Amino acid sequence: MRIDFHPSPEPTLGVEWELALVDRHTRDLSNNASHLFARAKARMPDPTRLHQELLRNTVELVTGVCHTVGEAMVDLRRSLAPVVDACDELGVDLYGGGTHPFASWTQQQLSPGHRYEELINRTQWWGRQMLIWGVHVHVGLPSQERVMQVLSGLLTYYPHFQALSASSPIWAGVDTGYASNRALMFQQLPTAGLPFQFETWEQFEAFTYDQLTTGVIDELSEIRWDLRPSPKLGTLENRICDGVSTFDELAAIVALAHCLVVDLDERAAAGERLTTMPPWHVQENKWRAARYGLDAIVILDAESNERLVTDDLADLLRRLEPVAERLGCAAELASVSDIVSRGASYQRQRAVAERTHGDLVAVVDSVVRELRESLG
Repeated sequence: MRIDFHPSPEPTLGVEWELALVDRHTRDLSNNASHLFARAKARMPDPTRLHQELLRNTVELVTGVCHTVGEAMVDLRRSLAPVVDACDELGVDLYGGGTHPFASWTQQQLSPGHRYEELINRTQWWGRQMLIWGVHVHVGLPSQERVMQVLSGLLTYYPHFQALSASSPIWAGVDTGYASNRALMFQQLPTAGLPFQFETWEQFEAFTYDQLTTGVIDELSEIRWDLRPSPKLGTLENRICDGVSTFDELAAIVALAHCLVVDLDERAAAGERLTTMPPWHVQENKWRAARYGLDAIVILDAESNERLVTDDLADLLRRLEPVAERLGCAAELASVSDIVSRGASYQRQRAVAERTHGDLVAVVDSVVRELRESLG
């Protein structure tokens, strides 16, 4: 089976930002997306920037093809403004977390569409549990031959993205003890979770043929890996991150994703052998980052060396500074360290819960307020 990857001559950028809708008074999830779409799209310069997702409690903002992180953030702000206005009219707010602290999956409504109905029909209880939101970052790659090499190299930094973005510590009214419960929930779907580490594009084509032939998937987009190639767009798509609640944090994480993919691809093009790890180390790192967040001690290489993720992140940011200068995102990349010093979202949510003696409405309030304040 042949799958043509359409190369990107430049390291272009695209961002998809999933946000939940919450009632302004109860702070429970609101199945109001269809009403919001009707109001917001009529006011948007480009209505295609607003997408529906699996459930009616979710909206997704997407950028066009961008060249810099700053351009992507301007694009998202432009799309978000009419969405916020529509939210105000409907009495709902936008919530940027990986999960909701207390909503019940039994009360959520499926978005219209055969694709979603088939997903739930196949996955049943686990599919209905998917009250999760994330951020996806596409980075253009110039060569089909290096896609799988870059993907495997990027898996070494999986826990860094997971720890920085972790924002789903509380599920169904209970603190799970995890920084990202979303990471472990999402991998229960049959084609989600960590990707296989193929050495060549042809191996990926053979895998996809097997998946289609045996009915595991009906189309390529149903491979829902945390990192996956997007052949039509000519990108590598990073789907690791939990939902994000501020523009500054979103810009920081997007900058890290942009710089890392470009750096890895340039090094591979120069003939360097990228650092990769066996699947069991990658899997363990995902669990550690989901469990411990920024306190995770992660595995660095195939030799089983370990280090605190924030220490390794600090060195990584210094190494990527020249790349960020070239890509025009030096300030955004530097702000990654602000997440560490301020505390990631999972830490901030827990602090609110502790301060309010477990008031989960106050936790939702705090996440909603962060997004509102970041709009400026």
